[in-house]
Amino acid sequence: MPQIPPPHVRVGAVDVWSVSESGVADHVARAWQQGEGGAIVTANVDIVRAATRTPGLAALVAESEMVVADGMPVVWAGRLAGVRVPERVTGASLVFTLSEAAAREGRSVYLLGGDEGIPEKAAEVLRARYPGLRIAGTDSPPFGFDTDPAATAEAVAKVVQGKPDLVLVGLGFPKQERLIRLLRAELPQAWFLGCGAGIPMAAGEFRRASGVVQKMGAEWLHRLALEPRRLAKRYLRDDLPFAFRLLSDALRLRFSREK
Repeated sequence: MPQIPPPHVRVGAVDVWSVSESGVADHVARAWQQGEGGAIVTANVDIVRAATRTPGLAALVAESEMVVADGMPVVWAGRLAGVRVPERVTGASLVFTLSEAAAREGRSVYLLGGDEGIPEKAAEVLRARYPGLRIAGTDSPPFGFDTDPAATAEAVAKVVQGKPDLVLVGLGFPKQERLIRLLRAELPQAWFLGCGAGIPMAAGEFRRASGVVQKMGAEWLHRLALEPRRLAKRYLRDDLPFAFRLLSDALRLRFSREK
């Protein structure tokens, strides 16, 4: 029997599920039991902004079965629009939550992305934390592989050979979602998570902000402090103004419904 998705809310150009992190894991576990695959987009402000600007990217996001709120501004926008989005659900957290579910369900995990040696290190961390977790394989494709059809086909073939039930793809948006599109055609019963920096985080390459900072919606400041040269332009010039626009648009939507 098909699962009934929870309520969702329009944030920018994407439809975000009103779901908790544990709810995501439960949904995936039930889908495995029914032989159904799918994909998860963790929609932070950067992804919502890109999708809102570019219809093709919005369509790419819409191909996924689940779009979750990875970013407090996305959570707040959903709530202001009138839908109770329960919490922020990040790719970095889902790496662990879904791996735990995979271990519990006797499923296998493939890690794709990160510098050489990083997915292997992350796999060891996950295997130590969740006894019995099966690692179907790991791969660190070279930079620019996605522009080379032969290199892309090789990366896809490696994943398919491992026959995983869960594939963690940490290549950044939209590169990871485009690769997931190719992989889904070959592994229709697997689940795919576009997790951004979730693999190096799992490997311990850098720490997340404290739980208090995360709940305040200020983890972006922690990331900015860690990587100012790479993230300052994106966070301060692009994402911050867009986040304020998301919130004001959500308020307008709510008021228009209440009239």
